[in-house]
Amino acid sequence: MTDLLTQAIASIRAPYKDMEEAALAKLREQARPAGSLGVLEEISARLASIAGTLDVRLEKKIIVTCAGDHGIVEEGVSLFPAEVTPAMVYNFVKGGASVNVIARHAGAKVVVADLGVNHEFEPSLPIFHKKVRMGTANFAVGPAMTREEAAKSIEAGIEILDELIDAGDVDILGTGDMGIGNTSPSSAIIAAFSGLPVADVVGRGTGIDDEALSKKVDAIERGLAFNKPDASDPLDVLAKVGGCEIGGLAGLVIGAASHGIPVVCDGLISTAGALIACELAPLAREYLFCSHNSVEKGHQFMHERLKRRPLLDLDLRLGEGTGAAVAMEILDLSTRVLADIKSFEEVAIADAQE
Repeated sequence: MTDLLTQAIASIRAPYKDMEEAALAKLREQARPAGSLGVLEEISARLASIAGTLDVRLEKKIIVTCAGDHGIVEEGVSLFPAEVTPAMVYNFVKGGASVNVIARHAGAKVVVADLGVNHEFEPSLPIFHKKVRMGTANFAVGPAMTREEAAKSIEAGIEILDELIDAGDVDILGTGDMGIGNTSPSSAIIAAFSGLPVADVVGRGTGIDDEALSKKVDAIERGLAFNKPDASDPLDVLAKVGGCEIGGLAGLVIGAASHGIPVVCDGLISTAGALIACELAPLAREYLFCSHNSVEKGHQFMHERLKRRPLLDLDLRLGEGTGAAVAMEILDLSTRVLADIKSFEEVAIADAQE
């Protein structure tokens, strides 16, 4: 591993357990039946343990949408051509994509990072220019990238988070993705780690038909058989069957955890990045929230491996960070549940004074 990655992993601290216990005690004292706000209570206590305070403020919300292209599209695994990836990057920058609209409602800023788009963006474009390579190779016939490139992609995500922290732009991070064909490497990643049959973890992505789905399963099976990714070595898995933006997403999770920042991942691809991150740095999981349960079949197995319960189940399957943006509103709300609901004792005092 690189020095930056090693240092970032080493700097991840455990959350403040005593603050989580204090939060749970405060929640029990609130003027309502104990446990009546369900998962909101669990979320609020976890956020308190991360922040080290009972009054968590998530005022600076940011979603980083990582983009990259994939050689596996040569196998006919996607409904859309690779040219859509750069076109969507421009759409994100202009504020016209789905994630931009949902993020604005949630009070979150969207920024884009080019990790491996097969297109040369002009240097003046206001994105994070972190290109590792011009798209991955077709992992059905060889490794997606080198081990060094995989490490570089993770390092790029850490660098992005460091830059956001230096600018004072983030209290909570959301991760999103853009990359035609990227459900294939994401499915390959969970198949590699879990050992589950490829057919059990592969979905229809952009909406492919049965024939294309069969091609997709076959391509991923060939890729896993040829590359033999080592499940005990997350960098090997990423390099052999992953993607540059998936590495960037992993780096964002590790970077956020190293700075004590909560991170909420989006759908299948963002969760694949989170899975790589948590395989490399198990303590990073303490900072991770999973936004929703995607329609994509492999997503539930990622959640099971991460031991994280998705907050929403809305039949989402877009990516971009859309689910993360929706979930941010729930996370923000949970902080007010903990900080602002009165206790039985406070209510009694208020009543006595009236």
